[in-house]
Amino acid sequence: MAVSARRGRPLTPGEIHTTALRLIDATGVEKLSMRKLAAELDVNPMSLYHHVQDKTDLLHGVCALAAAEVRLPPDDGAPWQDQLRALAHAYRSIARSHPSLWFHMTTHPDVVDQSGALWVVYNRILAAAGVPADRLAHTRKALFVFVSGLLTAESGGILSKLDGVDDADATFTVAVDLIIAGLESDGSRER
Repeated sequence: MAVSARRGRPLTPGEIHTTALRLIDATGVEKLSMRKLAAELDVNPMSLYHHVQDKTDLLHGVCALAAAEVRLPPDDGAPWQDQLRALAHAYRSIARSHPSLWFHMTTHPDVVDQSGALWVVYNRILAAAGVPADRLAHTRKALFVFVSGLLTAESGGILSKLDGVDDADATFTVAVDLIIAGLESDGSRER
């Protein structure tokens, strides 16, 4: 196990991922390097490779760490509409808390674990909404792209320039309401 000469304690994957996320938040994914991360941790860059294979593997762990911050709606019998609203706001929280990482996740889906808790909850809510199994993947992708596009516009400042209205919260609420209305009126829903 790699040990920091400065601190004399073992380096852990959690410490690596937490530090990498902090660096990404400060400077962006594109500026993160194994060398910079090692310098921040005060370890030899090669010691990182005892815990991660490469930068892609590191980013997988960082994405998992960010996803773990999200407060997912519980399966508590609440209407699917309320659960979808809560999930959309939870997803938005990643975009707002970690904008550079979020943008990287949406443009590099290979770093996202689609079997993780976020996706399990997403599938559960869509199934509760009556989305047929044969349309689940298409619906999930369409909603992901729709919400991701809105969040990209929000983070890029585009929303505040359209129509002179600078209320991203209201726009996001309207968008989620439109998604819910669309799911409610979809004729292919299972009853």
